[in-house]
Amino acid sequence: MKKKSSYEGLQENIKMLKTPDIEVWTNQYPKNRYVVHIDIPEFTCICPKTGLPDFGTIEIDYIPSKVCIELKSLKEYLTFYRSIGIFHEHFTNKLMDDFFRASKPRWVKMTVKFNPRGGITTTVTREQGSFKG
Repeated sequence: MKKKSSYEGLQENIKMLKTPDIEVWTNQYPKNRYVVHIDIPEFTCICPKTGLPDFGTIEIDYIPSKVCIELKSLKEYLTFYRSIGIFHEHFTNKLMDDFFRASKPRWVKMTVKFNPRGGITTTVTREQGSFKG
């Protein structure tokens, strides 16, 4: 019989988590290919196992298409996670899914680096779309 993980069941509904909307505004230069870099040095969420805070940095690079991300709404979206227990990998994927759904960029790359816990640093990177296309 396979031993059950003590983490089992902690993240079953993470994809369905209702978060604040990430808002957008109309890009007046949709034909231009330019990269927007967003640096978020103070992200906080909760470890789903221990309930202790996890701290990290987020870097987002994206090539907008018809709309650009409204930064205040992104800040409100990220602040929501201060009381949410979520694995690092799940957070990065949820952020990417929500960001991409809101803005439909040509290309986006996210790098989320969590501060060391127990001597281990976690960095999760995800890319979607085409940088050149």
